[in-house]
Amino acid sequence: MDFIVNTLERAVTVSVDVILPFLIVLTILVFVHEMGHFWVARRNGVRVDVFSIGFGPELFGWNDRHGTRWKFSAVPLGGYVKMFGEYDAEDGGEDGEPRPEMTPEEQAVSFHHKKLRQRTAIVAAGPIANFIFAIVMFAVLFTLVGNPRPLAGVGRVVEDSAAAEAGFQTGDTILAIDGQAVHWFADLRAIVSASPGKPLAFDVKRGDDLLVLTAVPKPKEETGPDGTVVTIGQLGVGVDSNQIGYEKQDPLTAIQQGVERTWGMTTQILDFLGGLTQGRGSADDLGGPIQIAKISGEMFSAGWVEFFFFMAALSVNLGLINLFPVPMLDGGHLMFYAAEAVRGKPLSARAQEYGFRFGLVLVLLLMVFVTWNDLMRIELIKNLVN
Repeated sequence: MDFIVNTLERAVTVSVDVILPFLIVLTILVFVHEMGHFWVARRNGVRVDVFSIGFGPELFGWNDRHGTRWKFSAVPLGGYVKMFGEYDAEDGGEDGEPRPEMTPEEQAVSFHHKKLRQRTAIVAAGPIANFIFAIVMFAVLFTLVGNPRPLAGVGRVVEDSAAAEAGFQTGDTILAIDGQAVHWFADLRAIVSASPGKPLAFDVKRGDDLLVLTAVPKPKEETGPDGTVVTIGQLGVGVDSNQIGYEKQDPLTAIQQGVERTWGMTTQILDFLGGLTQGRGSADDLGGPIQIAKISGEMFSAGWVEFFFFMAALSVNLGLINLFPVPMLDGGHLMFYAAEAVRGKPLSARAQEYGFRFGLVLVLLLMVFVTWNDLMRIELIKNLVN
């Protein structure tokens, strides 16, 4: 009996600490994504029949004055926008001809009867909305809280480095170098880089103690942007992820940095995926919904700032993944529209059906794989038993 009670208590704790933050993040990001589709569809005269958060049976909802059913469904793991005439290509002839019984009035509000550029804009609007949301979130956070930057703290100490020889330890905080105050890790790097082979006195805080350590940055040659070879100094310490500060920005600078952060995250994801195809990374690093839920709970517990930064980062991931040219995703639809632009007519209903079947199998296999990674990473079964 005690085992059952303890298990139920753990389940309730997991629900509050992990599942609830995950559902909050997912609901907001799905709403943003589907709102992108909805907003552009309505601007192009398409009738939207359903806007759903979640799948399956409806829990509750309402109709707006334009006839759209807004609803929350039983399975809160996604969402969708159902547009009138969206699947006429599958229901029509071999080349996706419209159904003959549709009236002119219906054709005027049918997704399938819109021009190619309009359909492309509607489909692309979902991922674009996620990117815009990330930029706005980053910009607001950079303005109100500040852009997170590593402080002049010591993370990893490289073996046989100048820092190791001087006695630096992980967790140290560097306050000044040769009497010059330092705050950011970038300040530390700038002074050290400009002092190869020169003894430097570091004022260091270690716990409650104040120390003075002398280190001689080791010279290293590097090729500059203009091709010239320069000698810089290296201390041999890494950033301490536990020592982070925030630097507030004005709104214009915050927007610029929001764009840069979103672009930087996008290129990092693409570089990682490119590395997987070239054998430079491990597919075991891929995370799925369980890992996302776990991180959501951790960020929620860390505070609202970390939680919103995580939400913005996840929005970038969601927008990018949906642009992959896989049928079932927005990128798959855009791939079909690209083929339509080249051919001058849509792909046949049979070709699109096979494509969507292939995409469904691919997505399901990927979900199984990343979920297995999640289970192996967090040892879910072990945690439930202990």
